[in-house]
Amino acid sequence: MNDEKKLSIDLSVRTKSFALRVIRLYSALPKSTLAQTLGKQVLRSGTSVGANYREAHRSLSKNEFIAKIGDCLKELDETRYCLDLLVETGILTFSKQKNSAVNVMNS
Repeated sequence: MNDEKKLSIDLSVRTKSFALRVIRLYSALPKSTLAQTLGKQVLRSGTSVGANYREAHRSLSKNEFIAKIGDCLKELDETRYCLDLLVETGILTFSKQKNSAVNVMNS
């Protein structure tokens, strides 16, 4: 198996693992309106990374592939922003962040 194929499989697995971690994080959030609102945004953007990555591999041109990979990066950035808000508002405490948010972002 060539290196490009290995990287593709690795990123497919990692983006799916990332989505599953985001789902678990969302499930563990408090039920307050603020936590659920920010959490739903994390859920939407965090789970779309893998979907966009898969879609990139079905692209018909190099330009389409590049655009879809760009979408993945935008969704990751949005996820990071919302996770930062969850931490900075105190919804995710340091201990929860260590077990949840940091692990989500480092997957």
